[in-house]
Amino acid sequence: MSDVIFREAIRADLPAIIGLLADDVLGKARDCTEVDEAYERAFSDITADPRNHLVVAERDGALVGCMQVTYIPGLGRHGAERSLIESVRVRSDLRGQGLGRQMMAWAIEQASRRGCALVQLTTDKTRTDAHRFYLGLGFVASHEGMKLPL
Repeated sequence: MSDVIFREAIRADLPAIIGLLADDVLGKARDCTEVDEAYERAFSDITADPRNHLVVAERDGALVGCMQVTYIPGLGRHGAERSLIESVRVRSDLRGQGLGRQMMAWAIEQASRRGCALVQLTTDKTRTDAHRFYLGLGFVASHEGMKLPL
């Protein structure tokens, strides 16, 4: 998959990104497949924030993956910034071919260039394949995450 390029998402990518989010066991239950006002607002908010990056992976003009990368300033770790990677998706017909590894390597390199002290992510407890994938990349399950739906 060496012919994949990574770039910031543009508005025209939104339908494909939504499709990637919904093309997933958990996404089917929580994401729609049509662009609506909520998705438009979220896209505008993400792209307006200089610390948020909605990144797409593109090959031969087609979106094949996406992820959101957020840079978080903090006082901990002597004022270090950290990179948070979320909503990583690879097109279902391309899973298992190395694209996810390539996407994560790109995001980690961006964080390193930026001077981040660490890269972190969350993954649903039911995503055991994703857990193995992230552990294989060197991530450590060092914390227990919690969420409170509102």
